[in-house]
Amino acid sequence: MKVFVFDLLAYDANLDHLKNGGLELPYPLSKEHFDAGVAMRTYEEHLDAWELLDKCGYDGVGFNEHHCSPYGLMNSPNLMAASAAQRTKNLKLLIYGNLLPLHEPLRLAEELAMIDCLSKGRLISGFARGIPREYQVHNVKLAESRARFEEAYDIITRAWTEDVFSYEGRFWSYHDVAMWPRPVQRPHPPIWVPVIGSKESIEFAGRHNLPITPGLGRARGLRDDIIRYYAKCLAAAGHRITPDHLSLGITAYVADSKAQALKEYGPHILYFNRTLFSHGNFTETERQREEGYSTMASTDYVRPENLRAAANLRSEFRNLTMRDLEEQAAQMPLGTADEVAQRIIDAAESAGANQVQLAMNRGALPHELFMAQIERFAREVLPILQAHEVKTVPAAEEEMA
Repeated sequence: MKVFVFDLLAYDANLDHLKNGGLELPYPLSKEHFDAGVAMRTYEEHLDAWELLDKCGYDGVGFNEHHCSPYGLMNSPNLMAASAAQRTKNLKLLIYGNLLPLHEPLRLAEELAMIDCLSKGRLISGFARGIPREYQVHNVKLAESRARFEEAYDIITRAWTEDVFSYEGRFWSYHDVAMWPRPVQRPHPPIWVPVIGSKESIEFAGRHNLPITPGLGRARGLRDDIIRYYAKCLAAAGHRITPDHLSLGITAYVADSKAQALKEYGPHILYFNRTLFSHGNFTETERQREEGYSTMASTDYVRPENLRAAANLRSEFRNLTMRDLEEQAAQMPLGTADEVAQRIIDAAESAGANQVQLAMNRGALPHELFMAQIERFAREVLPILQAHEVKTVPAAEEEMA
């Protein structure tokens, strides 16, 4: 099993006091609340952490792209990946991912090729559409998201693989382009796609044989629905699903006991869910349909009992309490090393995923706790996971039987 740590790189200071007793941080968040010293410390600490991941033998680190929010300070994941390439030797650099609809695709193709060269072929290039807030920031219509994504994907992959290419599209056009530098990996770096649950994203990934992260930590029922439909789409395109097609997002934390894990990590999970996750953004599937980001048919593959999970209601995470988290933690990989290892293996086997992406530092977890967690997890859990191989995808086998 391959073990990645997914790092949102949140602003390293708790901003709950800015809510003034309300439910939401102000948006936009004024510059008076930004401390350049905190930002500089945040970047340096995370680079140190990624260097430690490499030394401890983790398989990869995951980056992301977000804008204008303390939720994540990786406005350009490519900058961070380039920096990490110089601080690490073996760690895979998973950019999960560049938001294709928002940027000039040839520039992205060039930057990613540079990163692949800088890292000596360690790039995994994730492509994503992004959340609604990012479209507001960049003044791009939500209703154009899908078409922009698919056109940008075509341009980037052609730039990577064709000698000289031209392209006439709805949004971008190029003539007689021969890209330099080229990626180290052939025909191009691996491409992964995060899937929250929309039918069209699943179909796109299946059509192009792209690995996915099903549901990004959503409820198991919805996750299994995504995997079943994905397997069906892969088969329709002449491919067969394998455990290497799937990576699983998992929140994990090793401690002497579950109570200690909750004491150390619990407040930061709450801060992430209640304050950061929805900042300046709307998650509800119904509203995304109203704005044209999602289609009316986007969840029609989902079984009725899982439609609530597919609705992505803000209340499901914003109203999370410590008591709720304590109840959820009974089934989560939070606690002793033995329990954490077994629960991660059980989740991976259940999903049929041979890669996991661990969230070890949600919210503004103090740097010293994150570093200690990287080392402890590496000593007590990582060897167990890396020695385990997931060989089947149960939900897909049921679908294809």
